[in-house]
Amino acid sequence: MHLVLLLLVTVAGSFASAIDGSVFLMDGQYHFKQGRVNGAIAYGVYNDSIQETGWGVLDIKATSVGGKYTGDQIMYASGMLEGALTSVRIYQQYQNLRGFLYDRRPSNTYEKTCQFFEDQEVWMRSMIASHPNDKFWKSVGFMDSQLKGLYAGYNLTGTHSMEMCKFQILSGTGDMIDLLNVFKRRNLRSFLEMLRINLRDFEQRNGHCSALVKITPGYENIFMGHSSWFIYSAMLRIYKHYDVRVFGDDDVTTKSSFSSYPGFLNSLDDFYVLGSEMVMLQTTNNIFNTSLYDLVVPQSVPAWYRVRVANLLAKDGQEWGDIIKKHNSGTYNNQYMVIDLKKFHPNVGLDNGALYVVEQIPGLVESHDQTAILREGYWASYNVPFYEDIFRISGYKAVSQSDPQQTHALAPRAEIFRRDQSTVIDIETMKQIMRYNNYKTDKYSYSDSCNSICCRADLKSSGASLSGCYDSKVTDYYHAMNFTSQAVSGPTVGGQSQIPAFVWKSDMPYHDGMPDVYNFPFVTMSPKQL
Repeated sequence: MHLVLLLLVTVAGSFASAIDGSVFLMDGQYHFKQGRVNGAIAYGVYNDSIQETGWGVLDIKATSVGGKYTGDQIMYASGMLEGALTSVRIYQQYQNLRGFLYDRRPSNTYEKTCQFFEDQEVWMRSMIASHPNDKFWKSVGFMDSQLKGLYAGYNLTGTHSMEMCKFQILSGTGDMIDLLNVFKRRNLRSFLEMLRINLRDFEQRNGHCSALVKITPGYENIFMGHSSWFIYSAMLRIYKHYDVRVFGDDDVTTKSSFSSYPGFLNSLDDFYVLGSEMVMLQTTNNIFNTSLYDLVVPQSVPAWYRVRVANLLAKDGQEWGDIIKKHNSGTYNNQYMVIDLKKFHPNVGLDNGALYVVEQIPGLVESHDQTAILREGYWASYNVPFYEDIFRISGYKAVSQSDPQQTHALAPRAEIFRRDQSTVIDIETMKQIMRYNNYKTDKYSYSDSCNSICCRADLKSSGASLSGCYDSKVTDYYHAMNFTSQAVSGPTVGGQSQIPAFVWKSDMPYHDGMPDVYNFPFVTMSPKQL
């Protein structure tokens, strides 16, 4: 049980350009104080540059301080620090997500969600207690401690009350995508009876993200890029750099840099650069065969916990996939790409295991080495399962009988990536392909602004919505080895189709704290030396 908390200095309700703070233990209590405190467990800096660049940037370093503190204490302190430094943005993020979470849903949705997460938490705590020497469960406990610290830190400086369930929902937003469908589900027949245009609208709104891994022809470099697709109300962004050393002061493998959001202890996107010299990308797949949701039960570990645990423990892609398989929740059903940079040798080649591709659906996780495909030039990901069993069981095969564009080979983004991946020769051309949208003239877009790498659903001629591709992150071998990436916030702009910048109008709901106009350049993301 964590001890009573004490606030020493209050963080202002609005941000200057940057604030820093420390969390330390004194007299058996956790304390937060602005500025650097000698001997603190956790120290960090939050730069709230959202209005200037579209991103806030958070750096946190937490260590055992010579072995004095346990991993749970370190994780709790790091979470508490993040909650205290970003409380204003956390409240705004939850308010902005309320439309996605609750609008046009049954009135008891929040209560059912909280009950599911509470039951899941009780089960996980029992498993942690009964497996004290199991590294997987010990690490699940670390994530739980960080979440509890986040909640405590928020309550030190936040001006609006938020209960623990709302913090579970924030970090579990990806899990919520499926959990909401568990509570109120369609059946497979309803998808089979949809008109093709309606099926494509559903796929575009519910499949999330584009990703590309590109190797240059002479193996000079390897590029990795990701573009997030979701509701624009989620565009309140924080890029995070964690140096949270739970296994010892010298353990660099626990470092990570990733795109994220206020109140999220995970990426959600996902885009992680890891201290294990790996990069992880992810795109989300749909579940058309909703009978699979019968397998979603609280006696499981949420996806965001398993991803963070795999990032923490895995030394290679195979081990990463094995960890994700443990206690599959069947929520946030994704294709994960784990690129092991230790197995890339510039100007020489790729060792086996350089690319592992992992796919999850309720009841099944499949993971295999796909380095042989990458050696041919690239791997692209675009919300269609690659593995045949996943494709068939999740219902894609059934719906693709009437729409070949639901297949891995003929999806519009498959066609675009196949045509254009050869244009990627450096970091600048990687940025261009991840922001690409030329729907007005590209024959593979079929005049649909979401049949492209970076969707603009707000521009669709029918079925328009405030959703789509709202960021891109790119890195390469040399930058990733230093935890450095290039990131841009907001829907794509310009190009041959002269796409206008997205503007929040005053009568649009759910954009508290966001810039009015999203027309930002790429910015460099690299951790501070704390």
